[in-house]
Amino acid sequence: MVKVTLIRGDGIGPEVVAAAVSCIEAAGVAIEWDEQPAGESAIEQFDTPLPQQTLESIRKNKYCLKGPLTTPVGKGYRSINVTLRQTLVLFANLRPAKLYPGVQSPYAGKPVDLVVVRENTEDLYAGIEFAAGSDGAKKLIASLPDAAQKKIAADSAISIKPISFSGSSRIAEFAFHYAEQHGRKKVHAVHKANIMKFSDGLFLEACRKVAERHPKIAFGDLIVDNAAMQLVKKPLEYDVLVCPNLYGDILSDLCAGLVGGLGVAPSANIGENAAIFEPVHGSAPKHAGQNKVNPCSTILSGVLMLRQLGEKAAADKLEAAVAAVLKEGKAVTYDLAASPEKAVGTKEMAAAIVEKVHTVKK
Repeated sequence: MVKVTLIRGDGIGPEVVAAAVSCIEAAGVAIEWDEQPAGESAIEQFDTPLPQQTLESIRKNKYCLKGPLTTPVGKGYRSINVTLRQTLVLFANLRPAKLYPGVQSPYAGKPVDLVVVRENTEDLYAGIEFAAGSDGAKKLIASLPDAAQKKIAADSAISIKPISFSGSSRIAEFAFHYAEQHGRKKVHAVHKANIMKFSDGLFLEACRKVAERHPKIAFGDLIVDNAAMQLVKKPLEYDVLVCPNLYGDILSDLCAGLVGGLGVAPSANIGENAAIFEPVHGSAPKHAGQNKVNPCSTILSGVLMLRQLGEKAAADKLEAAVAAVLKEGKAVTYDLAASPEKAVGTKEMAAAIVEKVHTVKK
């Protein structure tokens, strides 16, 4: 039996996580769930959104299924998602974007099947920031004109964008290895090296060197703004995209839009010693407790977890069950239903998927 840390999350998190747990268990994998607190509920009990016991549980179990956690905007505590990724060195964020028949999309009927591999620990998300007017900001602003011969306004806030050759090489290796292991044919590096010649230039250089070690996988690169346009115009021409942190965050949401939205977009955060699987969407507190939200993102994140655990047959069975329910369109939530009156709740959609697990052919 495998032991997996379970974090139910904030807002709609407990609902979508409960749905995913029922579907994963129906797939026939014996899992002992080690439930741990995080987010707003943890603050009430532990005076911190990320208790040490939760971190230790993930380190010990190595696998975690997590619901969405609320991140305060512009104030309050720092993103728990980012903290988890950096503390546990979950350097690779894997976000598949696959269009399932029955899901509404401008590309309906076309085999859109993309994977965004996002570097998770560097770039502007590294958390090295200085508030406007702070001593740190003042010191940097004072020192930069001599170093870079550029003047920065005195009332500026400052964010530092570190991109290392080692971190870039590591995420590129992950992307090429993923492509080889999953029958993918092409990897594109996404960058802005035409403007940020040193940071993004280093990322591109690292990707090119890694590509030389994987000659069976085709390699190309895209400037990020052009990548956004090309993905919308002709998504079938792209396969695996490897990106620095910020571009990966933005483009993975764009790719989710190509295939029906965040409700069908799973993700995994993977490091050498631990992995966290979670829905891409947020905690949507206004919908909490209403039994209405789409559980597919969390369930498909469970599919990624089963694959990472080596449970390929169970993963394939569960994904096929999700695909069958989506294709039928009879037991789907409001965002997927043909009309509002035909929509079912979160629990009912999960129950339909559980039923399909036992009957659908892989």
